[in-house]
Amino acid sequence: MDTIFFEQPVYVRAWSSCVGKKESEGPLGRYFANTSQDNLFGEKTWEKAERRMIETAWQDAVQKSGIPLPEIGVALGGDLLNQCVSTSFSLRDSGIPFLGLYGACSTMAESLLLGASLVSSGLRESALCMASSHFCSAERQYRFPLEYGSQRPPSAQWTATAAGAVVLARSGGSIRVTRAHIGRIFDPGVTDAGNMGAAMAQSAYETLTRYFAETGEQPSAYDLIVTGDLAGIGKRIVLDLCEGDGLNLEPCYDDCGMLLYNAEQEVNAGGSGCGCSAAVLTGYLLPALADRRLRRILFCGTGALLSPLTTNQGESVPGICHLICLEAV
Repeated sequence: MDTIFFEQPVYVRAWSSCVGKKESEGPLGRYFANTSQDNLFGEKTWEKAERRMIETAWQDAVQKSGIPLPEIGVALGGDLLNQCVSTSFSLRDSGIPFLGLYGACSTMAESLLLGASLVSSGLRESALCMASSHFCSAERQYRFPLEYGSQRPPSAQWTATAAGAVVLARSGGSIRVTRAHIGRIFDPGVTDAGNMGAAMAQSAYETLTRYFAETGEQPSAYDLIVTGDLAGIGKRIVLDLCEGDGLNLEPCYDDCGMLLYNAEQEVNAGGSGCGCSAAVLTGYLLPALADRRLRRILFCGTGALLSPLTTNQGESVPGICHLICLEAV
């Protein structure tokens, strides 16, 4: 069984978000805790800007949690840059034990899964979970320099300039992490790195169907099932695949890549990047749970496990999807 049932309570103690200019102008702009009208965030490089962004998010979350920094049990997180330098450099003076993660756009869900496991098992009293991405730093690493002006196909997704951080603890919150599901890697054979939604959709479908089979539940048991980030193309594929299995997701399903931007912002198929689902979760979904506008959700982080090297060598793009169940208490 791939589903974890957390018998010992794990609470979402606090959270925070930080986003760039484009994200602050989207439909969720008013919900984010920290925004910037300068995507450099006062720094001299895009990479330092991303570091500043995730540092702002996690420091704000820790402050809101009321837990002194030296008492944070562990930090778990990652980003899209080589060696996860945005996350690790943001923590290098913190003194917090750190586990660096890479799950592409599934990183936020992966960090919550591992953090909740450490807290529920009693190995840690608290865990700081986080993820970030930056459009400009990701374009430079994965695609082309911005100055090149490359054309983007309609299936391409826009890497969000965004970050989110969550503090988990054994007490003190109004939201519980009740279950998690460890994803498996699935490769549908998509070789187009500009169509990540199609590459990741199979893994989201497999995780959801396996989760519902193991729990005996139906999608109707949840107020919202949200993936992040399949965008328009991947979202449609998941709906079609699940419908073929008799699972009707339509009434309660959405995708973070579709929520973060509107059509007028010209983001092609929708949003992506580690920070997309992290910011939607911490800016919009967790406050909705805290206010009881939502009572029970599935947060499904989807990641395309590719690199520039594998793309240039003609490899297909495997995907993975980790699932977290969050409930208002």
